[in-house]
Amino acid sequence: TVAATLVHKAIGDRLHCVFVDNGLLRYKERERVMETFERDLHLPVTCVDAAEQFLSKLKGVVDPEMKRKIIGKEFICIFDAFAQDMEHKLGRRPAYLVQGTLYPDVIESCPPPGSGRTHSHTIKSHHNVGGLPKDMKLKLIEPLKLLFKDEVRELGRILDVPGAFLKRHPFPGPGLAVRVLGDVTQGNALDILRQVDEIFIQSIKDAGIYDSIWQAFAVFLPVRSVGVQGADWYNFEHKFLDDVARKICNSVRGVNRVVQDITSKPPSTIEWE
Repeated sequence: TVAATLVHKAIGDRLHCVFVDNGLLRYKERERVMETFERDLHLPVTCVDAAEQFLSKLKGVVDPEMKRKIIGKEFICIFDAFAQDMEHKLGRRPAYLVQGTLYPDVIESCPPPGSGRTHSHTIKSHHNVGGLPKDMKLKLIEPLKLLFKDEVRELGRILDVPGAFLKRHPFPGPGLAVRVLGDVTQGNALDILRQVDEIFIQSIKDAGIYDSIWQAFAVFLPVRSVGVQGADWYNFEHKFLDDVARKICNSVRGVNRVVQDITSKPPSTIEWE
């Protein structure tokens, strides 16, 4: 949003914004975002419904790194097709693609700019960096690629982007594909996750703590549980949880996350399957 606003101020109606509904958005995200673009930002945005295209390519894929690469490639295919449509309408083909890539996207996906290195340990491939196809036709413009999110938010304030939009928690380009562990097309995982995430985020807002949290979200786990309902979960002190989580992550190779289930019925009180 900040990148689009910045470029729009520079080149005006030569900018054509594309919002892609990849079928992996949160609850009513498409409607809410488009309304904000039109009502508050007055940006020329075209919404492309590509849900079926993305989900068909993701069917059966469980590896998150592969999901990111597939999604990155599909985004570029859609942008190329949109550019071709624009060529038919305008008589000339758009040559550039503006992306809101941030510095963390870059350093997690490839060697730091100017380092001279050709290889680095990839933390994860971001769909807009490591997931881009090598044969893409559009030339990239990434005005924010050396900035962190707090710096981009400050730039957004200077550009008069609405505060509510700037305060939104980060949401990954691959969307719910990386918040569903396993095949996103299996069962009704996406619909369940959307409903849970909406309740969770709205509860955080109602409690007045949304702006105090950097990022909060729900995750769909391919887990089933058994047991008798009615038992309650044990209320560990926060310091104990913090200490034991650090100890486990620092001591056991291959573990980088510890979670506590606080549901007052299985699986928090019984074994998982």
